[in-house]
Amino acid sequence: MIEFPKCDAEQFFQTYNIGAFAVSKDEKRLIYGSNMNGKPNLWAIDLPNTYPYPLTYCNQMSNFIKLDSNGNYILLGLDHDGDENYKIHALRPEGGKPFPLMPAEKGEKQFFSHLSQDGERLYYTTSRDNEQFLNGRCYNLKTKEDTLLYSGDGATTGLMAVSEDEKTFILHKQFSNTYSLSYALRDGEMIPLTPVSEEEYVTEGVRFIDNDTVLVVTDYDADFAYVASFNLQTREFKVVQKFAAEGVNGGEYHKESKSAYIITNKGVEDRLYRLSLEDDSLVPMSLPVDIVNQLHIAKSGNVYVSGHSAVAPSNIFMLEKDAKEWKMLTNNCVLGLESGSLSDPETVMYESFDGLEIEALLFKPKEEVANGYTIFWPHGGPQWAERKQFRALFQYMTGLGYTVFAPNFRGSTCYGSKFTKVIEGDWGEGPRLDCVAGIEWLFEQGISDRDKLFVVGGSYGGYMTLLLSGRHSEYFRASVDIFGVSNLFTFIESVPEFWKPMMERWVGHPERDKEKLMEDSPITYLDGMVKPMLIIQGANDPRVVKAESDQMYEALKAKGRDVEYMVLEDEGHGFSKKENEIAVYRRIAEFLEKHQQKVTELQV
Repeated sequence: MIEFPKCDAEQFFQTYNIGAFAVSKDEKRLIYGSNMNGKPNLWAIDLPNTYPYPLTYCNQMSNFIKLDSNGNYILLGLDHDGDENYKIHALRPEGGKPFPLMPAEKGEKQFFSHLSQDGERLYYTTSRDNEQFLNGRCYNLKTKEDTLLYSGDGATTGLMAVSEDEKTFILHKQFSNTYSLSYALRDGEMIPLTPVSEEEYVTEGVRFIDNDTVLVVTDYDADFAYVASFNLQTREFKVVQKFAAEGVNGGEYHKESKSAYIITNKGVEDRLYRLSLEDDSLVPMSLPVDIVNQLHIAKSGNVYVSGHSAVAPSNIFMLEKDAKEWKMLTNNCVLGLESGSLSDPETVMYESFDGLEIEALLFKPKEEVANGYTIFWPHGGPQWAERKQFRALFQYMTGLGYTVFAPNFRGSTCYGSKFTKVIEGDWGEGPRLDCVAGIEWLFEQGISDRDKLFVVGGSYGGYMTLLLSGRHSEYFRASVDIFGVSNLFTFIESVPEFWKPMMERWVGHPERDKEKLMEDSPITYLDGMVKPMLIIQGANDPRVVKAESDQMYEALKAKGRDVEYMVLEDEGHGFSKKENEIAVYRRIAEFLEKHQQKVTELQV
């Protein structure tokens, strides 16, 4: 018999991403975004066959895919090397080189909203002439006429939906992540879709049932988001379906069966339901994944989802109408590893400093490779959550022997709006102390030794990594900051223009909240940052600009600290290119191993 060598931890790199997807009207073609060839491009499958073939070679991210129902063209949104200045492009059905559909100003952002049934009119949101609040427009693909529908004001305003008769437009005004209102623009009148209230709440996910009725996802007068309906003729708001301790975070309406397919989140996992709007029956449905990225209901009643789990990377699945078993349409997996080789996390709870219960994911390595070291991972967002999603970095690190601990500190989503809101204006106190409590819990449970802990995080998680490194350096051997905010004052000024109306509510006001922002800025605690640090940054990052990492690196270098800096010239706020992702993860592994060895040498 052949004896195969032990699996290499770097095999965890050999997966790819699957992003937005679209299914043709006749369900004979599936198109999706992926970096299967190492670069982000569009790929297609001719169903029922599942062999993929490329449609583009532009090597850029696409934030949406829309197929013309007549099969004449494909629409997609492309940025440039992660700068997030997406432009709407057109592509031949057989693929090739996408081209910009409309003239665009430098730095302009275009977000797809709706395509008319005849495929002649494109509705979209743009930053043109209104960088902060955005405008809604309609572009006629035949006449090339580009018509202004409305000018956003007072809040970032997006065009969310368009009625079938194209006479009613749903506008979404976002004041913060936890406060947004939706309106119907009809005959020049702005009609609120939820009751007028002094309370701040969210309305999103609006879907037309008919020209006069919409379904709305909202947490109005509730802690968890639910499904409601609004009639534009009678102006009646009605609760349709609530879930106990589950928040609705998406869904689709199926006109043919008069059913709503609803995705909810229950802590670290998603759930799927089918709700009949005729008899109000609610049927739980199985899911082939733990986390749903996108849901599509075909006219036939077939259901398509893309998603992933902690031990399975992104894939697309299809459930035929009335069938019980999902069919896997893509086959993205970690190559060369037998079943059970990946780390399936435990869901654990711990009590924070003030008694608040915090849920967390605990990834453990196999006993035969365990090295005794733990990585503390504060997630990004901050109004986001670490869930049972596939992270190649986590699997790579557990494959190398590390334990990974990822807490959903206060401010995380999926635990109700009250839990999510408490981080607003308090980026650095409550969440930081939740993290400290989680670290102490690791020690109390014997999961981690006090001298064998690292902290690694990206985005807000990078910010928290810096803050913990500055205020609690005694806990860590070294830290890795991946495009993290270093200075809240400069961060507020440097974010994209259409984020700025939300910054005061989200982070704070530079003058009124000066003392609090200074207290919560990592750069305030340079003297405490005495442990080795690796900083990683995308040069084109529009959210946390390169200057945030530059100033931290330069300040630490000036103090003579052990700090390393890795800049990716062709990336933004993340890693779209496989070679960059691999280079980053290898650099992190080398950095941690080096400082793990230093600890061992010191102990000897």
